[in-house]
Amino acid sequence: MRLHTFIAAATVTMSAGAPSRTHVLHQSRWQEIGKTSTGNVVYVDPRSIKTVNGIVHARIRVRFVPPVDTPEGKWVLSQHSPMFDCAKSRFANKESTYYADAAGTKVIKHTVNAKPGFGPAIGGSMTQVALDYICKTKR
Repeated sequence: MRLHTFIAAATVTMSAGAPSRTHVLHQSRWQEIGKTSTGNVVYVDPRSIKTVNGIVHARIRVRFVPPVDTPEGKWVLSQHSPMFDCAKSRFANKESTYYADAAGTKVIKHTVNAKPGFGPAIGGSMTQVALDYICKTKR
């Protein structure tokens, strides 16, 4: 009976707003790596960084400061799956998702590039920030 009381109390405490261990771990997996020229914060998931045949794959996030108004709605956060060719200083994006909330739960737009092509990153962009960081850490 005491075990049931303890479990019930713990469940009520957690649902009352205390952050769960899973929530804390989820938030901490993103590491800030820089800011774009407009002040948007760029993050990488360090566990996602993998090299295959000389191409580095990673997941990045961008928090828009302030949110960006679009016809689909306000972009607060975006997540991308780019590939980096560090030898040529080029990138290609496989997938992008734009969110209306900072938690990344309300998808506004999702695109998948069937045949991503490599190209240069624009100076000051999220891809330039990520390219600089990823390629520097992979040397």
